[in-house]
Amino acid sequence: MARKTVGFDEDGLRALAGTRSFERGLGYLEAVSGLEVGDGSVTAVVHGTDVYEVELTLGGDEGISGWCDCPYGQEGNFCKHCVAVGLTVLRRAKTIPHQRAAARARASTLEGWLSALSRDELLALVREHVAEDRELRRRLELRAAAARSDLRTVRDRVVALIDPRPFARYGYIEYVDAAGYARQVAEAADALRALIAGRQAAQAVGLAEEALRALGEAYGEIDDPDGVIGEAAAAMAKAHLEACGAAHPDPDRLAESLVGHLLGDGSEVTDLDPLDYAEVLGPSGLARMRQLATEALRRRPSGRAERYLMERLVKAGGDVDALVALHAQDLDPSGATHLRIAEELEAAGRADEALAWAGRGLRDCAAETHVDGRLVEYVCVRYAKTGRAADAVAVRRDRFRVERSLAAYRQLRSAARAADCWEAERAAALATLREDARREQGGRYGGPVLIDALIDDGDLDAAWREAAGRAGDRQWERLADLSRETRPGEALDVYLRLVERSTEPTGDRAYEHLARLLQGVRDCHRALGTEEVFGAYLGGLRTELKRRRKLMSILERHGL
Repeated sequence: MARKTVGFDEDGLRALAGTRSFERGLGYLEAVSGLEVGDGSVTAVVHGTDVYEVELTLGGDEGISGWCDCPYGQEGNFCKHCVAVGLTVLRRAKTIPHQRAAARARASTLEGWLSALSRDELLALVREHVAEDRELRRRLELRAAAARSDLRTVRDRVVALIDPRPFARYGYIEYVDAAGYARQVAEAADALRALIAGRQAAQAVGLAEEALRALGEAYGEIDDPDGVIGEAAAAMAKAHLEACGAAHPDPDRLAESLVGHLLGDGSEVTDLDPLDYAEVLGPSGLARMRQLATEALRRRPSGRAERYLMERLVKAGGDVDALVALHAQDLDPSGATHLRIAEELEAAGRADEALAWAGRGLRDCAAETHVDGRLVEYVCVRYAKTGRAADAVAVRRDRFRVERSLAAYRQLRSAARAADCWEAERAAALATLREDARREQGGRYGGPVLIDALIDDGDLDAAWREAAGRAGDRQWERLADLSRETRPGEALDVYLRLVERSTEPTGDRAYEHLARLLQGVRDCHRALGTEEVFGAYLGGLRTELKRRRKLMSILERHGL
């Protein structure tokens, strides 16, 4: 499933698919058929190398999503077929609201019709579909066995459903098979809930634990970028929690089982939180869990799973000092742990101690190139709120001296402006970057950051002066873009140089870039009053590259 929060328009489809797939989708508009509009989704068939099924989900908090059963779509991409269907929907925008309303009416009619059927009529309908749909029959057979408390049948079926081997054609579950396996795992979770409803919660607990172990063992060999198997495994974990809540298993045994799962290799598949079981475990179970967590942490002081488990248990006890002490045993060099401590203390109403810990983090990590930006932000925000603007500037200044990045420069500028001292800070920062540029010509810092900083400040005159021998193509193009009207001659020289370097690469992205450069050349000639020179130049270039039909098409679309 490809998902991204974008508007449902051509720009949104381009952002979701990328320029290459969007452009290819334009060529498939005539290949779309069978468009069916539902209340919140659209399905269609697209005739390409094969016949592909496409489904788009429109709107909602998660944005547009698209699914296609072509090979590229099955890898999780918003493919050209999805683009073609999306564009088709946009071209029929006036009729879509009516079609969605009609879909809602059909759903309402269906619901009313089903509600009016007699028991015998409903049974006949179900039997008809069970005979035609093997997957539906299998799901209903499992629910029937659970309802009859046929534990042997349920166990055999659950074990078969969570067995990854039928899907692991090459020793692991590929992306294309992940959704099918996820459906089976979710089906197994439904069967466990049916057992719980049938007063067989104790048996459901054991089956769920067996299923979670199997999922944990299999998850390392699964390609699950969309998280569909993770979602199904979370449903299995939820069924386990529900079963425990209904069965009230022995607290010590449950604690041991949970710790074993949380510290096992497959714990990440469910993101199980031990605190969800606090009520079922009770004081004795929580105490046993903490004992086991302490022993595990002693064996592996830096174990991530061990530290997470202990952190959750300590947090459940409400002892902030104990939680701080736990975090302080393993401080991350980026300052991330100092930040966590500060946040815990602030949440406990101990703001002064929180800021002290955050400040300590900055001091401890002062020489590190990478410091967690959230820690720096935390300190600076609180300095600003308490009237310590100069201290916020000092923090930003120290980070800029270590990082020498455009982002650090911008942050220093923002803090210094708030403290009304940007002029002096800017002079010092630019002097540092100029010294780096002289010392490390073409190196990591130096010219590139200096030029970016000057452009970001809007100081284009200084940026042009510093660019010679230092700027990269990206910076030259940015300078030319910003100077078409004020320095058309210099900008033209830049564009022509970049065009010369851009005629060899091929592909949609390269052609779009070349078109943008040529638009810059045209604008400069217009500003200089030499449009006839541009006409001759463009004509010669088109003659030289005329065999590249896709390039010619793109140039025409851009009016070139």
